[in-house]
Amino acid sequence: MAEFPIHNIDVGVIVAYFLAIVVIGIYVSRRTRSGEDLFLAGRSLTWGVIGFSLFASNISSTTMIGLSGQAYSSGISVANYEWMASVVLVFMAIFFIPFFIKTRISTVPEFLQKRFDARSRNYFSALTIFLTIFVDTAGSLYAGAIVVQVFFPEVSIWTTCVVLSLLAGLYTAAGGLKAVVFTDVLQAVVLLIGSTVMAYMVFAEFDFSWSAISSALPEENLSLIRPLDDPALPWLGTLIGVPILGFYFWCTNQFIAQRILGARSVEDAQRGALLGGLLKLPILFIMVIPGAAAVLLYPNLPDSDLVFPVLVTELLPVGIVGLVLAGLMAAIMSSIDSALNSASTLIIKDFVEPRKSDMDPRQVAKYGRWATIMFMVIAASWAPMIQNFEGLFSYLQQALSYVVPPVVAVFLWGMFWQRGSAQGAFWTLVLGHGLSMGIFVLTQLGWIELHFTIIAGLLTAASSFFFVAVSLLSEAPAEEKVRDTTWGSRVIDDKPMVVVWYKNFNYQATALLVLTAVIVIAFW
Repeated sequence: MAEFPIHNIDVGVIVAYFLAIVVIGIYVSRRTRSGEDLFLAGRSLTWGVIGFSLFASNISSTTMIGLSGQAYSSGISVANYEWMASVVLVFMAIFFIPFFIKTRISTVPEFLQKRFDARSRNYFSALTIFLTIFVDTAGSLYAGAIVVQVFFPEVSIWTTCVVLSLLAGLYTAAGGLKAVVFTDVLQAVVLLIGSTVMAYMVFAEFDFSWSAISSALPEENLSLIRPLDDPALPWLGTLIGVPILGFYFWCTNQFIAQRILGARSVEDAQRGALLGGLLKLPILFIMVIPGAAAVLLYPNLPDSDLVFPVLVTELLPVGIVGLVLAGLMAAIMSSIDSALNSASTLIIKDFVEPRKSDMDPRQVAKYGRWATIMFMVIAASWAPMIQNFEGLFSYLQQALSYVVPPVVAVFLWGMFWQRGSAQGAFWTLVLGHGLSMGIFVLTQLGWIELHFTIIAGLLTAASSFFFVAVSLLSEAPAEEKVRDTTWGSRVIDDKPMVVVWYKNFNYQATALLVLTAVIVIAFW
């Protein structure tokens, strides 16, 4: 493994960052007394905190390293996941957030019970918990351990996984969502500053000349929209697959949506979602394009995942290296704490509370903290095992394209089609995942050769067919099931439109979509 020495000053910067995280966690934990505080921050989150927390929770260690590595090997098309997030978050802010906040749900699966029945809620909740612990949390721990080993090869993977899980798990168990989101704000700021500094140093190598970069790179490496046969991300996958994956991640994944559910108002939740979408747009410039340009600076790297550590250690001065690595640690911690808090929320709200309705708020908080610690131990124990399954974890990441489609079909049809029934929802999940499993096996055997994003789009279409067919063959839902949970059955009673144009949500959403379109067209 290549060596990337790090100065003691940089180590000091990283230690200072961790101390700041611990102090924030301790401070917030003293004000966390009930389950509502632990899981939803007392429903007191403002739009600024929500926006930064959405951004920080999404940018993981694998994202920082993976984006630059993918851009190094195949160009900037990987940024399609980033700008698409802005579009999806606008969609969520307009169509889903009003229902999520007005129905006072504590978990996203709970919405499925209000709209359909307990079967769909429990099915989706169990699925989300499994993915959160064994994919999101364990994956972030393992990726973080690999990164730490790059700079500190003497530290074992087991040691790193245990330390990271303890740090994130303990302040999450103590302070809950409020501790998570306040540390996320710090982490988001560090992430943005660190990545911006690194991007600045990369562009400085080319005398800040865009023509010097664009003329030296192949044209396709600076294009977002790629041919149908492109192995990295074909245009059809961007059109029908990336939005499906984005909708699942931003709108239905408890990992992310918990910040929305903790908002103090519909307006704060909506504006927070727009801020999160806005913060996703600079990723193209501060993480992706520097990775693509790095092929001109270091053309013979044996592994594209080495791009990030090479850029950090070769271009940045002492002290700034520590800041950027603190940003990397921030990404790791933010992903872990978010996943742990969402998993404990699901287990308590969807499985414990319905069976123990007589618990007082302090008991709920106690059970939630123990659930967080339990999941922390499970994830830390599983994470090092990933190294024994060569290639398996990448398959697990791609497997989200097979897991997501039935869930997306149920939420979209359930929200916009009043005739959708409880039977339709439940059997769409069962039949859709059965079909997904069969297609996944066929792809691994080489019998189906389609990009996984295209498969995600096709499976969503098949799941939609299941939902419509079973719903039409079953009894229509009762009026109370659709009154407050579907568009068209009841108008959300929002506040009157704000007079000042720059505070108007509609103008803000439109501006974000226009800005996104400008970027996509510019790098088409």
